[in-house]
Amino acid sequence: MYAALGLFVFELATVPFSEEEHRRSWRHEPVSLVGERDSAQFVGPRDDVKTLSGILAPELAGSYAEIDTLNDMADAGEPYTFVDGTGRVWGEYVIVALDLRKQHLLIDGVPRMVDFAIDLKRIR
Repeated sequence: MYAALGLFVFELATVPFSEEEHRRSWRHEPVSLVGERDSAQFVGPRDDVKTLSGILAPELAGSYAEIDTLNDMADAGEPYTFVDGTGRVWGEYVIVALDLRKQHLLIDGVPRMVDFAIDLKRIR
């Protein structure tokens, strides 16, 4: 298991991702000072976003049906607990984007490979 989002498990048989990006940011609001440079007041965390990306090739690994499952999860708008392969719980995330790029189309339009990226945003 690479990771799990709620009950959806990312693994070789479902949607195997090969890269994970994690970006966090914090808010520092400007504070004007007389005769000096502006200062900043820390006011808390901002966004915490993960991007999982990889290649889906059902002949080798993964299933197109799992993309539909991820679409359904995103459409539900519910938060899901994200747990990595080591068992670390990262918090509650929602799916904010799912990008697909189909390649090597067969005569009936079915792709032999799909590049994908899933953006997850932490809400708790």
